[in-house]
Amino acid sequence: MPGAIDSCRNTACQTEIIVVDDGSTDGTWEWLTAQTGLIVLRQENLGKCWAVNKAFGIAGGKYVRFLDSDDQLSPGAIDEQFNLSETHDSDLVVSGYELIDEAGKSLRKQQWIACDDFTAHQLGECDGSHYSAFLFKKRLLSDIPHRPDYAYRDDRMLILEVALNSPKISTHGGYALKHRVHGNHRLQFTTGLQQQVQNFQHLNIYKHILQRLDNRGELDTRRIAASVKILWPIAHWIAIHHPDEAIGVVKWIYQLKPDFKAPEKGVLGLLYSKIGFDKTERLLRFRRNLRKVIGLK
Repeated sequence: MPGAIDSCRNTACQTEIIVVDDGSTDGTWEWLTAQTGLIVLRQENLGKCWAVNKAFGIAGGKYVRFLDSDDQLSPGAIDEQFNLSETHDSDLVVSGYELIDEAGKSLRKQQWIACDDFTAHQLGECDGSHYSAFLFKKRLLSDIPHRPDYAYRDDRMLILEVALNSPKISTHGGYALKHRVHGNHRLQFTTGLQQQVQNFQHLNIYKHILQRLDNRGELDTRRIAASVKILWPIAHWIAIHHPDEAIGVVKWIYQLKPDFKAPEKGVLGLLYSKIGFDKTERLLRFRRNLRKVIGLK
C-alpha cells in the first residue's frame, strides 16, 4: 500500500488521494491515520465495490482513477494523462500497462492497442488494458457505479458501461499502470465456489451489455465476434461444474454467430468440431477425474 500511495504523489496537477480501509485488523487503519496528505475512510468488510463508491461520493476532483493497494502508477503518468485530457477535452485517457512481480521486477509491458471501436475493443477484440491505467473525467461516471452484483468482475462491467456512453478518448503512449502479479495463494486468484460465481458474473455482464447493444441496434457482427472470443472460454469454465448451463451458453454463442468454430487446435479442436461441445466436455471431465484418481496434477 505505501508504494501505491506514493505513486499518486509528486504531481504538478493538484491531486486528492482517498484511501478506503475495508475493515482491516492488521494495523493498516492505524498506519493510514498516521499519514499526511490522505483522506481516509473506513468500512466494515463490505468489499471493493462499496469502498470505491464511498470514495467516489466524496471525491472533489474533475478526474478520477481507481488503484488497488498493491498496484502502482508509473512516474509522470498522472500529469501526462491530465494534460492530454485538458488539451483534447477528453472524457477518458487510456494507456498501456506493465506487469510486475511481487518484488517489483518487470515481467511484461503491454502497449495500448489502437482500435476504432472502443466497445468491440473492450468486449474482447484485443487486449483491453486495465482500467486502473485509465484516467476518467468524473462526470463520465456520474451514473456508472461499481456494481456489487458483479463484484468479481466489477471493473469489466464499469468499463463496458463506459463504452456504451461513447466517450471521447485520448491515448497515453506509455504504461500508466504497474500491475502486480501474485502467486496463486493470493486473493487475486479465485478458486472453488468463488471461481464459479466469478464465471457466472462474467457471463451475466455479457448478457446485460449485449442486450443493451441489441436494443439500441448497435450489436453488429464485429462486436458479436469480439464477444464470443470471451464467451467460449467462459462456457468451458462453467462446464467444469455446471455442464447444463454451459450448454446453454454455447447455444447462445451459435445464435449470435451461426458460423462460429471452436478456436482450439489439434485433437481438442477436432473433438469440438466432430462430436460437439457436450460430449467433448464429458471427455475432459472424465480425464480430469481420472488424473485425480491416479494422483496427477
